[in-house]
Amino acid sequence: MSQALSGIVSRSKLSFKAFVVLALAVTVVVADASASMAAKSAAIVVDARTGKTLYSKDANARRYPASLTKMMTLYLTFEALAKGRISKDTPVVFSANAAAEPPTKLGVRKGGAVTVETAILSMVTKSANDSSTALGEMLGGSEQNFARMMTAKARKLGMNGTVFRNANGLPDPGQFTTARDMAVLGIALREHFPQYYGYFSQRSFRYGKRVINGHNRLLGRIKGVDGIKTGYTRASGYNLVSSVAIDGRRLVAVVMGGKSGRSRDDQMASLIHTYLPKASKRGGGELIARNDSAEPMAVAEATGEETIEAPAKPMVAALLPKRHAPTPDPKPVAATEAVNAVAETTVTAPEAKTATMTAYAEATQVDPLATSSVAAGSWVVQVASAPTQDGAKAFLDKATKQAPRALADASGFTVAFEKGGVTYYRARFGGFGSKNAARNACGALKKKNIDCYAVQQ
Repeated sequence: MSQALSGIVSRSKLSFKAFVVLALAVTVVVADASASMAAKSAAIVVDARTGKTLYSKDANARRYPASLTKMMTLYLTFEALAKGRISKDTPVVFSANAAAEPPTKLGVRKGGAVTVETAILSMVTKSANDSSTALGEMLGGSEQNFARMMTAKARKLGMNGTVFRNANGLPDPGQFTTARDMAVLGIALREHFPQYYGYFSQRSFRYGKRVINGHNRLLGRIKGVDGIKTGYTRASGYNLVSSVAIDGRRLVAVVMGGKSGRSRDDQMASLIHTYLPKASKRGGGELIARNDSAEPMAVAEATGEETIEAPAKPMVAALLPKRHAPTPDPKPVAATEAVNAVAETTVTAPEAKTATMTAYAEATQVDPLATSSVAAGSWVVQVASAPTQDGAKAFLDKATKQAPRALADASGFTVAFEKGGVTYYRARFGGFGSKNAARNACGALKKKNIDCYAVQQ
């Protein structure tokens, strides 16, 4: 018996040793893989009047957005304001999840609330993680669903190299973007919501007895700079999106992966100084793709059979006219990168452990190149299929315009599929909480003479 026990112990020791060796090997491989995205520089300068790229360096390579993520949270907030779903005085209640976000934060306790405007101001100046989460939960029902809405909106804007996993930019290996996509978003914010864009030039605001100063040090330093957003984590490096408008010229520039805040700011200042004189004073038409099609909606049969419509009329020129092939899928990212120290976000030990486990679990579950951001198993509404992605987007735009109330909480996206060796694109709306919600939305669309059917993703 003692010999048997000795043998078991011996084998256990061997197994444990093998496990340790394997674990170390996996850690090394994963850590090496993370270097493909971590803290590498990328930059782009875009003429915001014409959409012409004036400068580009690794602009299509995947990078971590850090707090640049909040630009999309603000985009969806502005959209909700513009549609009248919320007002500047609407209370934003902070859940336990929002209140527990690590700094930087506004510091609202669980159950407390601020107005939408205060939340916006805290995000554009202090880059408040708790405010961003609270807004996301209010607009999306949950932060997870809001992240799906963010990614769906990114696809609609043409940001095909971006996936969002949270509302604030806290470390997550499944959340990434490109410098080009951030330029698209920067221009879209001004083009679509000029009535709210002035928030990005806010350098400070008063909250209670405190005066909260902003992080964007180029405001007031470089003539013509009017925003937009800074961001930093150890994995991302120092990021910055800047907008410049002066003497009839407009630029949006992006710098990612800076070694320090100062070097990032200096690089941005140099790019603005070099390329602003090369920007056009004349606009080149609409910069963000919009639907000008008068084609009828495609019929979407309840059987699930695809009815393929002829291509819609050409859409207005997209923001960035040249379409680039997506960068290769990144290798699994080190889970440890998800808990790196943050300048704008300081993670405590218990939170870091949780973030590590979550990051590692999600790292291999991301399909960043899919056009659909809706989780598998969720219910969506399909309105059409088309032979081109632009054609599918045209159907989405038309449905949104015809039935804004029915689709107020939905996000349009496209899904590619093959039929007879040819690639087509489904036009779908996601963001529905249940089968009944999707069917009810479809019923409302049919009342507007929009054919559709609810289907499980």
